[in-house]
Amino acid sequence: MLKVGLTGGIASGKSVVGEMFVALGAHLVQADRIAHELMRPGEAVYNEVVRHFGGSILNPDGSVNRAKLAEAAFGPATDDPRKRASRIDELNRIVHPAVIRSQDEWMRAIGAKDPEGVAIVEAALILEAGAKDHFDKLIVVTCDPEQRAARFAARQKIDLEVAKKEVQRRMAAQLPDEEKIRAADYVIDNSAPLEKTREQVTPVWQSLQIELKKS
Repeated sequence: MLKVGLTGGIASGKSVVGEMFVALGAHLVQADRIAHELMRPGEAVYNEVVRHFGGSILNPDGSVNRAKLAEAAFGPATDDPRKRASRIDELNRIVHPAVIRSQDEWMRAIGAKDPEGVAIVEAALILEAGAKDHFDKLIVVTCDPEQRAARFAARQKIDLEVAKKEVQRRMAAQLPDEEKIRAADYVIDNSAPLEKTREQVTPVWQSLQIELKKS
């Protein structure tokens, strides 16, 4: 089995690219969904996140409100960058190890079920979490800043200018695309129409099949 990390900055289109690989035959799990499961009431990660960030991040039913958690971690745009970095680091310290363990367990399960398969983990912070060595290959998805902001605005149903500021704020907590590209085995530019993205995904899939036969 080939273990592949799929990463990229916020609103770059990782999920769309991931689904293109699934259509070609890949197995896929999203780290964000794993984190969502780990933050269910009663889970150790949930308890630690609530203990650290307080009950204000919860919905009336006790579940974590992801938007409120992001607000608590990132804070206002005028906040001291050092304080913001400290909060984000604390959230990552709580969540990342558990997510990485779950990703590894999932890949082992896929390997047992489909030894000739390609298991892809879609995660925004593979490099930031120091998890690159958990994968055989790394794919980085990029897009231009205007596209990124427009997609984020549409996804969050917010004004474009507000989206631009929020994207900039969140990107500041991630490695720049340039660094991710340097670490990548494959780069997919998702700035153009989806058909152009698909034209890039197909040869990457073919290359992964070749690597799978080598392993």
